[in-house]
Amino acid sequence: MAVQEAMTMLFRSLFIYLFVLLIMRLMGKREIGKLSVFDLIVSIMIADFAVISIENTKMPFLNGLLPIVVMMAAQILFSWLSLKSSTVRNVIDGRPTFIIKNGKINEDEMKKHRYNMDDLLLQLREHKIANVDDVEFAILETTGKLSIFPKEEKAPVLKGDLGDLMSTRRIPRLPVSLVIDSQIQQDSLKQLGLDEAWLRDQLQRYGYKDLNEVFFVSIDHKGKLYVDSREDG
Repeated sequence: MAVQEAMTMLFRSLFIYLFVLLIMRLMGKREIGKLSVFDLIVSIMIADFAVISIENTKMPFLNGLLPIVVMMAAQILFSWLSLKSSTVRNVIDGRPTFIIKNGKINEDEMKKHRYNMDDLLLQLREHKIANVDDVEFAILETTGKLSIFPKEEKAPVLKGDLGDLMSTRRIPRLPVSLVIDSQIQQDSLKQLGLDEAWLRDQLQRYGYKDLNEVFFVSIDHKGKLYVDSREDG
């Protein structure tokens, strides 16, 4: 009887291993890299359900696989919703946070995320930056990783694609997203003192008459637009 139970656990272990491997592949490569909070929860729950399926040999095998499939379906569904809605994306994944902005430490955001100076200095040292004064931007990503942009000499904005309208403006050194998934980012336009009419005019200069033809648009600190068109189908 013990031998039979051992063989059953062995079979379940091998099958669950291959099954979970397939599930993780179906959920996308995002699961393999840095995990968001939502991705981490799903991964932990799948691991727990897998262990239960292996250890509880008296439970029907399909009953143990069903919760794993449900978790996969939930992850795929919410990932799809995140692609379609920035609101859903912000609720599920959160938003990146400026820990340092324009060379100044944002104490309120640090308190909000329970992020102390030791954490900040540690990650700066990991990026081979010893002095906080050398940092222009430090962004706490939704994965918990700190993206750091050292200071550089500020150069005047080049007119480039923007014409005389931008000659008196300054663009932040970090690229600003103006369109994401064909949706205009009104907050970004407001931040730059621009409006939707200006953006549509610029896109027409690039040959895009309809906003649905564009997937992503950003502007860099030199005033140059990056436009990525939407693939057909």
